[in-house]
Amino acid sequence: MPETMLLIQMGLLLMIIGAVAGVLAGLLGVGGGIVLVPAFFYAFQTLGYEGPQLMQMCLATSLATIIVTSVRSVLAHNKKGAVDWDILRTWAPGIVIGAVIGMLLVAQLRSNTLQAIFGVLALVVGLYMGFGRSEWRLGQAMPTGVIRAVQSPFMGFLSVLMGIGGGSFGVPLMSLYNTPIHRAVATAAGFGVLIAVPAVIGFLFVPMTSNAPPLTLGTVNLVAFAIIIAMTLITAPWGVKLAHAMDPKPLKRVFAVFLIAVALNMLRKALGW
Repeated sequence: MPETMLLIQMGLLLMIIGAVAGVLAGLLGVGGGIVLVPAFFYAFQTLGYEGPQLMQMCLATSLATIIVTSVRSVLAHNKKGAVDWDILRTWAPGIVIGAVIGMLLVAQLRSNTLQAIFGVLALVVGLYMGFGRSEWRLGQAMPTGVIRAVQSPFMGFLSVLMGIGGGSFGVPLMSLYNTPIHRAVATAAGFGVLIAVPAVIGFLFVPMTSNAPPLTLGTVNLVAFAIIIAMTLITAPWGVKLAHAMDPKPLKRVFAVFLIAVALNMLRKALGW
């Protein structure tokens, strides 16, 4: 009976997380992973699944959901002709290499180290969301040659360390190189597929050695994966409708403050304070 109650609690928590993540994704255009990873962490910790591989599972499961949501997003954006396939094609090899290196590193690190890394990177993303300016530029076109060879794997690498798709790093990067925002968002969804697919394949072969929740394959929790996908399919359109009914810019700043608070709390926990 206690195990049944635990499963019910787990299902309810994950439904709430999926619903919120879907609304935020539709409303603010933020990637699901930036919400899902800390939400998974606190939910599974509350349910008693804390352990040295907890953050590994949170990152891997978040990336698994990103495969589905990113594919759907790319197909939808492509119908409107918004995806820049030239950027996607030329950046793909580096992103995949970086994602694989990121997965191999994550597989070796303990939960508290990954918490600290997530906290630092989420702090950077939150500060950019809160204080970044649309007119900031690093160049007038996406870089090629050596700069692309460095930036593409670095983006894939950092994204896997955070369990996120292409939005949090890809959209700001493309915007800084003068890519129109709608094209940047559409193309970043493609980055998400390139990041998540190789990483998740690797995580399926990284076993949870102790205290794994039910139906965990490698370090991917299939229960969380299924519930999150189902809930975001329902609630993401609600967020899109809200975005058209109101100005999301002030809300984005509020979310940035929330993300900075989450990041600082992650760092606090990682340092044992």
